[in-house]
Amino acid sequence: MAVYLTEAMLTQFRSHAAARLVLDGRPVAFWGANGAGKTSLLEAISLLSPGRGLRRAAAEDMARQGGPGDWKIQAVLMTPDAPRAVETWSDAGAARQVRIDGKPAPQTALGDLLRMVWLIPAMDRLWIEGADGRRRFLDRLTLSFAPGHAEASVEFEKAMRERNRLLKDGVRDAFWYAALEDRMADTGAAIDTNRRRALDRLKRAQEGAETAFPAADLALVQSEGAMPATAADFRAALGDNRARDLAAGRTLIGPHRSDLLGTYRAKGLPAADCSTGEQKALLLSLILANARALATDTGSPPILLLDEVAAHLDAPRRAALYDELCALGAQAFLTGTGAELFTELGPRAQSIEVTETGGTSALVPQG
Repeated sequence: MAVYLTEAMLTQFRSHAAARLVLDGRPVAFWGANGAGKTSLLEAISLLSPGRGLRRAAAEDMARQGGPGDWKIQAVLMTPDAPRAVETWSDAGAARQVRIDGKPAPQTALGDLLRMVWLIPAMDRLWIEGADGRRRFLDRLTLSFAPGHAEASVEFEKAMRERNRLLKDGVRDAFWYAALEDRMADTGAAIDTNRRRALDRLKRAQEGAETAFPAADLALVQSEGAMPATAADFRAALGDNRARDLAAGRTLIGPHRSDLLGTYRAKGLPAADCSTGEQKALLLSLILANARALATDTGSPPILLLDEVAAHLDAPRRAALYDELCALGAQAFLTGTGAELFTELGPRAQSIEVTETGGTSALVPQG
């Protein structure tokens, strides 16, 4: 049984003073003019997963302008066992909080309830811009397979920040580094292992798949030398590299220095050298492979958030994408500027027009 949202309510979120979605598990097409509030709906749904959401915005920036400063998202999630109630909110710029079935919960618990993957226009330049964006993309895919990946990433970052502070202050006494490097070694090795397993899973999901989107070969590389294979090797490398790190004032080895390389398999062409259309098709191929793998592993495809994806595809490839989403049984949320972009979906999807008047958005279900 697929896991899907049956209801979502937004209060004082972005341009939505109040909005309610009643959903039945089919794909959902949001359409309307630019600036109407379509992407904000996807962002709200993305906050039902761990992390900062698809815009990576601070909690205070999500509150509606002119509103009280707080915001809230409530949702009902249908699972194989029972419906689950999920809430997330921020009170006047405070840190985001989460409740599941009325009880306070850490954000990481959201990853155990549902898996979510998204593709947004900012990712269109993924292959030609900096490694930071590629790491974030890979980590979102990895998180869908290993919900504990988020916790390992947070712990690694905290320990590395403390180690970097010592490096900047010129501290040389090994005693001050020992505990931090132990934490970095354990969590850093887990991060690298999770990423490599995710890449292997994506590779297997692409093998033999009949799809209109080209397969991508992926590789994880380090900007300076290979990532140590085990926690013990990483711990030793951090100690050995301390003098060089002191000179630089920061940690120069670890999973934060990894990069994701992609190759258009059929052409043997680096993704960075492909056309804009080919780069987009490769991204869609990875998102669909991720969804297929999760459907196989968990019995349910992830919830997919695809922002403005239809505008970059011709009609045959749009139809192919919609066919694949429906064949997966995935609840996909798509946005576009006009209803004509979703003609090929027909009655297989819910259609909702998003309008905006005076800075406030409204939803108009169609059909």
